[in-house]
Amino acid sequence: MTMKRIVENAVQAKQEIENLTTQGFTHDDIYIFAHDKKRSDDITDALDTEKVGMKEQGFLDSMKNMFTSRGDELRSKMEAAGLTAEEAADAERELDHGKLVIIAKK
Repeated sequence: MTMKRIVENAVQAKQEIENLTTQGFTHDDIYIFAHDKKRSDDITDALDTEKVGMKEQGFLDSMKNMFTSRGDELRSKMEAAGLTAEEAADAERELDHGKLVIIAKK
């Protein structure tokens, strides 16, 4: 089961993560995405959520992301976290507007 939430800021993200954990998700099941890499890393660290890495993407996709645009990288990572290509593209457009995307996947 994969759930996607879109929030405006880290305060709303924290509330949404608390809601997801009461629904049975662990912090290891939850991913947060922001268009700005530093913002994404800071929020992920502060809220103790998981980062999409080689485990979720595989070696080749992880390596490919080192040489692609941030948008392509984000869509690839969101797909690895459980979204379809269309859902990832829609979510990436939300990131362009400064929002945060939360994906919870069991």
